[in-house]
Amino acid sequence: MAHVKPYSLFTEFDINLFKAGKHFRLYEKFGSHLVTVDGIEGVYFAVWAPSAKQVSVIGDFNYWMEGEHQLNVRWDSSGIWEGFIPLVEKGAIYKYKIQSHHNDVKTEKADPYARRCEHPPKTASIVWDDNYKWKDSSWMKKRKKNNAIDAPFSVYEVHLGSWKKNVEENRFMSYHELADDLVNYVKEMNFTHVELMPIMEYPYDPSWGYQLTGYFAPTARYGYPEEFKYLVDKLHQNDIGIILDWVPSHFPEDAHGLGFFDGTHLYEHPDRRKGYHQDWKSLIFNYERNEVRSFLISNAIFWLDQYHADGLRVDAVASMLFLDYSREDGEWEPNIYGGRENLAVIDFLKQLNEEVYASFPDVQTIAEESTAFPMVSKPTFMGGLGFGMKWMMGWMHDTLEYFKKDPIYRKYHHNEITFSLAYAFTENFMLPLSHDEVVYGKNSILGRMPGDEWQRFANLRLLYGYMFTHPGTKLLFMGSEFGQYNEWDFQGSLDWNLLDFKPHQDALNYFKHLNKLYKSTPALYEKGFSSEGFEWISYDDHENCVISYIRKGYDEQTPVVVVCNLTPSVRKSYKIGVPIKGKLVEIFNSDAAAFGGSGIANKKQITIKKETWNGKDFSAEVTLPPLAITIFEFK
Repeated sequence: MAHVKPYSLFTEFDINLFKAGKHFRLYEKFGSHLVTVDGIEGVYFAVWAPSAKQVSVIGDFNYWMEGEHQLNVRWDSSGIWEGFIPLVEKGAIYKYKIQSHHNDVKTEKADPYARRCEHPPKTASIVWDDNYKWKDSSWMKKRKKNNAIDAPFSVYEVHLGSWKKNVEENRFMSYHELADDLVNYVKEMNFTHVELMPIMEYPYDPSWGYQLTGYFAPTARYGYPEEFKYLVDKLHQNDIGIILDWVPSHFPEDAHGLGFFDGTHLYEHPDRRKGYHQDWKSLIFNYERNEVRSFLISNAIFWLDQYHADGLRVDAVASMLFLDYSREDGEWEPNIYGGRENLAVIDFLKQLNEEVYASFPDVQTIAEESTAFPMVSKPTFMGGLGFGMKWMMGWMHDTLEYFKKDPIYRKYHHNEITFSLAYAFTENFMLPLSHDEVVYGKNSILGRMPGDEWQRFANLRLLYGYMFTHPGTKLLFMGSEFGQYNEWDFQGSLDWNLLDFKPHQDALNYFKHLNKLYKSTPALYEKGFSSEGFEWISYDDHENCVISYIRKGYDEQTPVVVVCNLTPSVRKSYKIGVPIKGKLVEIFNSDAAAFGGSGIANKKQITIKKETWNGKDFSAEVTLPPLAITIFEFK
């Protein structure tokens, strides 16, 4: 048997924290680490397998022979197996062969803490480290301001594999190539942030990355870990933030993954009512286990620490919070108080957010949470879950339902477009038009719009204009900005050829200018989570299908007036109430000819009269273009 030298990176304090569920830098200890012991270079391995009676490191350096390099179990009942193997080098391929006390079951597992994985369908881990030199210090110094809740947040959601492909070679673009093409595009389009669908290693392409096996490794599909750091660095150097999708809710049953890790239910909950997700055919983490909570929170911290991520969008929070999520009666067990809330998950999410914001006060956590669970984005000291923001799924659903209706029927559904303001300030909401809305037969965003081609694009511009003037931050899935006709195809590429045609060129130009307006107009973002930043002018003109409102920032002298005409009828001399005297000047119009519109506009300053209207002391008469949003400022 080859020699494994006793060696450890763990202190007694580390072990105590780990067992208590309070160690949030486990990636510095577990996994494979290149070290020098007694003048000899090699690799230190450490893995958690408390039900094992033998753990061997198998790999290309020992011809995958079980027993050649057996790790030593620690004496402190932590369940950690560790040891130093001399002369193993960076790039070595390995797995853990685990023989369990449980029925002598043997498993062959990838390293849960591996920094690099083989390219799927291969499943082994790779010994790796890098000495990447970051060049984003300017961004890191100012990102607290750029990521603040009173800063503009316009997020471009991207699936790296299908954003654009190398057509000549029929392959994914690499992290390096994306650092040029994607970064330049996002900057030109005036987005403030990019959100990447999961880039942690995953075995099955159709999962889109939401079924992870390599929690600490960027997927090898697009290159090496340091090349992903280069992509992040380039985004930051161009003043673009990066949010990573993070999946602490479930994981796949693949043989090399976390499931049944040491012959027992180590990472997953042993009770199938809490440990198996029927919809996704996946395993659910055991949030009641201290070591599992340490693993997950360490993973969140890892991406913020090692990869300079500016935020984490936490996937499928609703499925975590409720014991009866997607389960029939008898398929779930109430909590100790007889309720349906998963109390361990609530504690875990609070602990997660407290640790993230304590360590990285200049980032954001964002919950994809689709229920009315209260105070998701309120601080934990107030009894909330502690997230920075929450996806506004109700707004998304109601708005898309409304916009797909022929304008002739919209007056009967006026409340669908106004209802979101009844609860808009109960959470720090992000308005999402995400990948979930352009798959599985739902159609593309443009494909939902009614009418002929001109009306469909006019509706699209109006929808986006309404979205960007509605309180809350914004998220748009790739392709939607130029009017992708087809649903998203994760195996293909966006239909960039559409930009050969003027309606799509105009749509792209519109979105670029809409983003620019949003970023340069503090009234549209500074009080986006406060009722002080929004005031209705008229929400009840269902007969004309017109809504109008005022958005305000910190400077009370620079509000903007927004009017949406949700029908194809031009409305001249449309009267709106305003709170102050002076003049109105049109600063943005989605019907502009440059955007593919008809060019109807308020070309002159509009005098505000001392005449009460809409409950306001003053009023003005404006022209409303067809299927358009018009934005005014006071002079």
